[in-house]
Amino acid sequence: MATKKTSRKTTKKAPGKKAPRMSASAARAEGAAKQKRMREAAKSDEAVHVGTVVRGDGKRVRVTVPKDDAPAPKASEKKARGAKRPKAKDAKPTPRKRVSLLDAAATVLADAKAPMQAKAIVEAVVERGLWTPGAGKTPHATLYAAMTREIADKGAASRFRKVDRGQFASGDAR
Repeated sequence: MATKKTSRKTTKKAPGKKAPRMSASAARAEGAAKQKRMREAAKSDEAVHVGTVVRGDGKRVRVTVPKDDAPAPKASEKKARGAKRPKAKDAKPTPRKRVSLLDAAATVLADAKAPMQAKAIVEAVVERGLWTPGAGKTPHATLYAAMTREIADKGAASRFRKVDRGQFASGDAR
């Protein structure tokens, strides 16, 4: 009778297993505990600051700074966090806010006698200097979408109304 040889496969283990990453809640708890230790040290006569420093040779050393050796707080640190700084008197005036294409289109359509297409509205806005085009290649498509969105959102209170396919008029000129 023949005997069967069974071979077992063995898996290699990693040379060194990394420590599992700390969870967010554990990190928060550790940070809160550290803050608490710092506050207690500041209240007592022990130390103002407790921490870990890496020395030049690479070793980590726990350091405590006694109250006598602690640096004096800077003038900027003495103020409360919520305190506001006084504004400079010779501050530059704020530049005028850029008019949006939608606002400029409402102005053009209010002055127009007949309904206009989005492309014609954009051309009129640029011609009158109410708005300067940016880097976009299709401002008329953006304007068309914005006007239809305003009509859908505001309904009768909209600044625009759709007269025909692709044709828009001022909302108050009914």
